[in-house]
Amino acid sequence: MADQNITVIKKKKVVAGGGHHGGAWKVAYADFVTAMMAFFLLMWLLNATTEKQRKGLADYFSPTIPIHRTSGGGNGPFGGETVFAEVNLPQAGRGASDLSPTDEDEAKGETGTSSSEANDDDVNSSESLGTAITREDEEFELLEGLLTGSSGESEIDNPLLQHVRTRLTDEGLVIELFDQEGARLFEDGSDTPTEEFSKLVDVISKVVKTVRNRVALSGHSFQPVLDLDENPNWQLSSNRAHALRRMLLSHDLKSNRIARVTGQADQEPSFESATDIRNNRVEIILLR
Repeated sequence: MADQNITVIKKKKVVAGGGHHGGAWKVAYADFVTAMMAFFLLMWLLNATTEKQRKGLADYFSPTIPIHRTSGGGNGPFGGETVFAEVNLPQAGRGASDLSPTDEDEAKGETGTSSSEANDDDVNSSESLGTAITREDEEFELLEGLLTGSSGESEIDNPLLQHVRTRLTDEGLVIELFDQEGARLFEDGSDTPTEEFSKLVDVISKVVKTVRNRVALSGHSFQPVLDLDENPNWQLSSNRAHALRRMLLSHDLKSNRIARVTGQADQEPSFESATDIRNNRVEIILLR
């Protein structure tokens, strides 16, 4: 058999381009995605938490409570002292700032809030304060349920509930009693209480007496003003606040529990429209 010449043809695949460029861009992209995820997670948390929860988080990280009595030892902004040192507290509005402060106002020790010797009672006091605040909030929420009927029970007859609104603030529990169409708390243009308002105060005074918090009273009047120099709402709102004070005292509320009585005229509307009749109101604030 004759020999045959076999020709083998090899095809070489050529890849265009500059070859491998490295993976540094992947690290940068991963950092970017991580930062965006953290940002949107923060936005979601801010929207998902209540004002009370956010305040609790802020208090947790607040530097107003001594954490450690020892100095940092560095040469930073406070010269190696802690932010709680006596010389630094006045700058933050805490501790003594007078040359000769009284014993009550004088800052003490390295922290400015405790004696020179470590005292476990201070730690216990801070814990007790936090517990007291939590218990106070629970009491306020219970009172809100009794006043508005949100707990299923109410101390106020249903027709009277239309005059009541409550809200919890940093100052305390605010109980608003406001006018409704055809159901006023005071006679028009005067501080003479109506029969409906008397019933309201009768019930609310019982609720107020279940706690020991001090009480602040304020009146708000939105009567038409013809002369800006002689705004009658100042006197009228003050008179109505004092009328409420007298009514509470007549229901055996101790006078030393009343912290202040003020008239706010038409300066602080509670509802968006200044012409809303519900802005004519009185407020009882159970102070923290």
